[in-house]
Amino acid sequence: MSSAGAATFVYVGNADSQDVHVLELKPNGELTPVETTAVPGPAKPGGSLPLAVSPDKKRLFAGLRNEPYSVVSFSIDSKTGKLKPLGPGPLADSMAYVATDRSGKFLLSASYGGNKVTVNPIGLDGVVQPAQQIMATQPNAHCIVVDPSNRYVLHTSLGGDVVYQEKFDAKTGKLVPNDPPTVSVKAKAGPRHLVFAPGNRFVYLLNELDASIYVFPWNAKAGTLGKEIQVATSLPRGFEGKPWAADIHLTPDGKFLYASERTTSTLAAFKVDPKTGMLTPIDSYPTEKQPRGFNIDPTGRYLLSVGQLSNSMTSYAIDKATGKLTKLKEYAVGKNPNWVEIVAMSR
Repeated sequence: MSSAGAATFVYVGNADSQDVHVLELKPNGELTPVETTAVPGPAKPGGSLPLAVSPDKKRLFAGLRNEPYSVVSFSIDSKTGKLKPLGPGPLADSMAYVATDRSGKFLLSASYGGNKVTVNPIGLDGVVQPAQQIMATQPNAHCIVVDPSNRYVLHTSLGGDVVYQEKFDAKTGKLVPNDPPTVSVKAKAGPRHLVFAPGNRFVYLLNELDASIYVFPWNAKAGTLGKEIQVATSLPRGFEGKPWAADIHLTPDGKFLYASERTTSTLAAFKVDPKTGMLTPIDSYPTEKQPRGFNIDPTGRYLLSVGQLSNSMTSYAIDKATGKLTKLKEYAVGKNPNWVEIVAMSR
């Protein structure tokens, strides 16, 4: 996409103000406000506001974590980035994480307090329909992610110290346990978020309770994780205290990986070996206070991090050669920002 015919929009989910801040990310890294859109729902806000964008970039979904549990669908204006509410759909519980499958026909959700994952069809009008499948998990389901082929699903149990492996039928949306159905990590590591590497050969898992990062080989044919080949840490040097890791993302080219840690309010940066998948630490960078969520733009040039206790977002330039972060600017957003989605549009 040429810069004249493209635009990149940023969506920040703010739990306490129960709204989505929309900004435009310029090619030079500057962010300009577009609008703030309220998420209609219960008067009392939930603890977080998870977001998901459909694969065709036409819709954004915002999960509400207070009863009655729901997910609100919005249409995205490709020219302005503005949001228009399409309507709420029911969720089976308070969901810590929502994501669509690769076709955009199903919404998959993970419930931390409800110890379950669910699959909801998405109507042709973009509104989410009632759950068609509810699967009980070990305690504290925290994320659910579809593999690049749309044939397999991984989801985490923070309290059970396992990653679930499922087969996914893209036609029906049905999940069926794979063989083996789970992969275990160290006791009390606390599996939280995970990400597939470009090339579909590795999966990186961030554990909340010890801030470790597991590097797994990924069998794309079978849809299973192999034995971890490395366990790295996202904690800064000299750390003392209780780890509280949160989010993990790769640059689109897969060369660099970043993870957030809330106790120290830092971002850990790593170089990725493209052949082996192994991580080499680059540095640890101070960021927004209690960084539950961050993301990387589709060009791999910028990282945007929000702080639950700072109510603001910091932008960083990513050095394409070294992966080092350079702080650019801070921006005010809503109250308790915890989720960032970045969408590149042609217009």
